[in-house]
Amino acid sequence: MLLVVAAALRVALRPASRATGAYACLLALAAAAGVIVPDTAQSENVSGEVALASQLVDRGLAITPATPTVQAALFWSSPNAWSVGVSAGSEAKSPGHPAEAQAQLSRHVALSDDWQMQGSLLYYHVAGTAHVRTYDRAEAGADWIYRDILTLGVSAIASPGAKSARPRPAADLNVRWPLPWRLSVSAGAGVAQYVIAPYHSSYRYDHTGTYYYGQAGLRWSRNAWRVEVNRIATDPAIRQQLKGLAASPWLASLSWSF
Repeated sequence: MLLVVAAALRVALRPASRATGAYACLLALAAAAGVIVPDTAQSENVSGEVALASQLVDRGLAITPATPTVQAALFWSSPNAWSVGVSAGSEAKSPGHPAEAQAQLSRHVALSDDWQMQGSLLYYHVAGTAHVRTYDRAEAGADWIYRDILTLGVSAIASPGAKSARPRPAADLNVRWPLPWRLSVSAGAGVAQYVIAPYHSSYRYDHTGTYYYGQAGLRWSRNAWRVEVNRIATDPAIRQQLKGLAASPWLASLSWSF
């Protein structure tokens, strides 16, 4: 199933006109979900989210400049705990140029009344910036979740475009605690190895390394609406080495789910 979604992503991300590129991408993502999801299950198992954020950030690295971005996601879950998700994001000022898109296949398993585990496969496409770009990647991961409060995740990441096919590790620990007045606070930290390629494909080297990142934030939610502000921290070394990929220190988002 993941291969079907990945193929749809590649079709969606082919060059398109500035006026329709991002919308064609999102329609193709929805179509990919429709291929996988049986018609009889869509009415009760399909959900989604639309969000406006100040920047797209992935594991402490900036996917877009610090400018308003629009994201959309579509999810399907089955009665036996399988789920498929597709999403895409674009700068609001350049809707014809999707900045990132991803497809994910996952399975939840209940370990006890308090603990559950999620295994996932993910294909991630990043369009890149004017100076550097990250390789597209395939990722296999496992998360252990305690009461939706604590999440520990480990991943193995492969970058098909890199010179080395060796999987690269990543690990994340995140905590979220509910507060009165529909508020909650969160904090997290992680470590990963990045693979960066020069924007010009004629260059023949990879830039690799290990870096650390983290965040702390405050969230307010009411029904389908959510507002969140996070303070982003990235390893100072990566700010010196890869200035084009250093995320802004503050990240704000407004989202609506359905």
